[in-house]
Amino acid sequence: MVWFSHEDTSIDRPTIEALCDRLVDEAKKRLGISELRRVLLLPPDITRAHAGVGWMTEHLYHRLDGAGAEVHVIPTLGQHVPHSAQENTWMFGSIPNERIHAHDWKNGVTHVGTVPAEVVAERTGGAVTWEMPIDLNTMTVTEDWDLIINVGHVVPHEVLGFANHNKNYFIGLGGKRTLGAAHMASAVYGIENNLGNLLTPVRACFNWAEEEFLADLPDVYLQVVMAYDDGGSLVHTGVYVGDGLDTYYSAARASMAQNITAFDEPVDKIVAVMQPDEFHATWVANKAVYRTRMAMADGGELVIIAPGVERFGEQPEVDALIRKYGYLSKHEVLEKYATEADMQDIPHATAHLVHGSAEGRFRITYAPGKLTQEEVESVGYGYLDIEEALRRYDPAVMKDGWNTMPDGERVFFISTPSAGLWSTSDRLASRADHEMHD
Repeated sequence: MVWFSHEDTSIDRPTIEALCDRLVDEAKKRLGISELRRVLLLPPDITRAHAGVGWMTEHLYHRLDGAGAEVHVIPTLGQHVPHSAQENTWMFGSIPNERIHAHDWKNGVTHVGTVPAEVVAERTGGAVTWEMPIDLNTMTVTEDWDLIINVGHVVPHEVLGFANHNKNYFIGLGGKRTLGAAHMASAVYGIENNLGNLLTPVRACFNWAEEEFLADLPDVYLQVVMAYDDGGSLVHTGVYVGDGLDTYYSAARASMAQNITAFDEPVDKIVAVMQPDEFHATWVANKAVYRTRMAMADGGELVIIAPGVERFGEQPEVDALIRKYGYLSKHEVLEKYATEADMQDIPHATAHLVHGSAEGRFRITYAPGKLTQEEVESVGYGYLDIEEALRRYDPAVMKDGWNTMPDGERVFFISTPSAGLWSTSDRLASRADHEMHD
């Protein structure tokens, strides 16, 4: 249920910090906790830093530590590269680095149960018929915690419809088998059928798993929603706190209303910028692809300016898979997946090949900071020199929305693709036809 929420056109940091304090007080009362001795904080990783989740985690840490609790933090990395000590400081401020633990998706997980094949099949309408093993971070599920606080930003998402809530557990703290089964299920079902839907097949499976396997965890969700204000700045517009699915639905509905931009006609050219301090691989920078693909015109061009991108995958074996096969259509990937052992070994990476593909509909042009033209073109993308891209589409000059360049070119500019979803109205209507129901 939703314990409490706060919505406004702009919510400042002191107000959110006061709501964090209220969360701690309400948790003790509602969960019957007499003393907070050990507390676990589960924030997103650095790719969500723009949402302020780092300073929220820092505030909670000091509130709890100051009251005598032993507080630990596990950024919900999934299979992303663990933060360096410097990145932890940049995101989480004064939290001691020794209290921030890196999730190990290969060797640091414990099996807690399995979503049966028949449940997966029912949730996916028969599109997927394999079971979904649930392997989660060992420290989270085996140690004794008086309280677990999940911190996150709710925004449209390519696998779960909207990010956060129990994504923190099953993706952020998931093991290799869980990540593989979930990502391939989402790819088979179709990325455009997932984006911006309140309940996708994979989230339905996760909701089932949370109820079956994690019901005894003393946890609460702190979820925020952001939107652009009249000045073009991202601001917090909603804070939602609670321990059930209603908390997710309240935040996701707010995100649906505020974070989806609908066009009457497809867009011929979009230019998107991925911040260099958050995005270092196409694995995460491809949020620019996921969030704009439903807006792109057939034959159009998506230009991704990514000064921090230096590799394709977050892990060496994932990087190697992307380099070997490149970004392919769903049909091509599923055809190869049936016979290629390396694809079967890391299915979450195989699913990424689909998610990052334009399916032959439009062109994707990358302007990366540290990948060569040969590397970029080898995976199926076009290449644009980063300096040329920054000169022509200077983020300091471009404004979010429509821009007309000096030579008359008209482009739609997005400064933070990870903060929303862009689509035509027709594709949104088609997407709604696929929405599931509890």
